Amino acid sequence: VQLQASGGGLGQAGGSLRLSCAASGNIFRVNDMGWYRQAPGKQRELVARVTAGGSTNYADSVKGRFTISRHNAKNSVFLEMNSLKPEDTAVYYCYADVSTSWHNTYNDYWGPGTQVTVSS
Repeated sequence: VQLQASGGGLGQAGGSLRLSCAASGNIFRVNDMGWYRQAPGKQRELVARVTAGGSTNYADSVKGRFTISRHNAKNSVFLEMNSLKPEDTAVYYCYADVSTSWHNTYNDYWGPGTQVTVSS
């Protein structure tokens, strides 16, 4: 199973960026999908996640500014980031909780990370 993210880059404070991530490979079923981020010198933190049924949860720091969504048929997850702040600068990692067979054992798979830099 491979995850490939796109859409990172340089944004301005108050602006918007959109991240996309698609999972491919030997996928039987996908449970949660989401995004973590890691800023320099800080621990990786959950930004947002969405269940297969569409339930979402967000870090307090991004509530009201970021929106996560997914396309189940394409095993894809998206992160719309609005009202960007310099403190949103980090490497963003997408993940997917994937079962590769009917045995229903799930494992987390991660994308390689995409840099988001927000200038003030």
